[in-house]
Amino acid sequence: MTATPSPTPDLVDAGLERGRAGLDWLLGTPLQIVIIVVAGLVAVAVLRALIHRVTDHLADGRPVWRRGVLGQISEHERAAVLLRANPLAAARRAQRSRTVGSVLRSASSLVVGTIVVVLVLDALGINIAPFIASAGIVGVALGFGAQSLVKDFLTGLFMLVEDQYGVGDVVDVGPATGTVEAVGLRVTRIRGDDGTLWYVPNGAVLRVGNKTQGWSAATVEVDVDYFVDLDEVQALLEEAARRVAADPGLGDAVEGAADVAAIERLSAEAVTVRLRVRTRPAQQWAVARRLRLEVRRLLEEAGIPLAGQRDALAAHRERTLGAALGDTAGDTAGDGAASSSADRAASSPPQG
Repeated sequence: MTATPSPTPDLVDAGLERGRAGLDWLLGTPLQIVIIVVAGLVAVAVLRALIHRVTDHLADGRPVWRRGVLGQISEHERAAVLLRANPLAAARRAQRSRTVGSVLRSASSLVVGTIVVVLVLDALGINIAPFIASAGIVGVALGFGAQSLVKDFLTGLFMLVEDQYGVGDVVDVGPATGTVEAVGLRVTRIRGDDGTLWYVPNGAVLRVGNKTQGWSAATVEVDVDYFVDLDEVQALLEEAARRVAADPGLGDAVEGAADVAAIERLSAEAVTVRLRVRTRPAQQWAVARRLRLEVRRLLEEAGIPLAGQRDALAAHRERTLGAALGDTAGDTAGDGAASSSADRAASSPPQG
């Protein structure tokens, strides 16, 4: 029977050394990479959940942090209540919050992903200096080639954060004027009064005039003659504002009392009296149209003509009176002719 040779101590030591080296490597680089990747995934999940929570609270009008002492409402909560009462403002706030949240989530994922890649390459012993230099060169090239695109995105982000305008606002951005239909990070869509849909790059917007943010004002100017009683005209304008405020359809759109300027402007032809009423956002045009109707009715009832209307009324009266006199003269002449014919017929002898 042949005896099995026993391993020599050198072979045992070599095997143990290789096993120990393999275990060290397994517990070293691969485990380190796994830890880096898992930590990156956890960081992304936490950041995205936190951003999602904050943006959802802001979109719904709920305060993220509750402030104020017991029995009082904080300014943040009071503003949230006011915003929830306005559907248009709520839609704007929701769109702004979700857009900013999407940008923040993408940015956080990109930053964490970049850090994870750099740490993994460093754990593998790869020199990342050439990669960083190459990335810098590529970034500079892209920066020069996409300056307008980067400008559009950055401008759009600041517009959303600063709430310069939102969906439903009537704005004047220079190249276009109309109602905002959509606000993106690169382009804003604006519908003009004639139905034209404008696509305005955010980087091209140098100034913004928002006609429907916070509150608006309906302004009506009335030109009257120098000889009318301005106190009476002012009282009639105030009465017109009260009628509009009492209207069930437009009363909610009016905020506060009317402001009547006794003399807004003077010219050689007329005295201008201005009526100004503060309204809710985007309601100034409907209120102004109704104010003009009420002002016309009241001035007509009071017999107060507008500037230049006195001559027009006199000419109209002359035409009306002339037409009436002409009709009367025609009727009189017709009656006279008929009478003369009858008299001649009666005076002529019968023939037979």
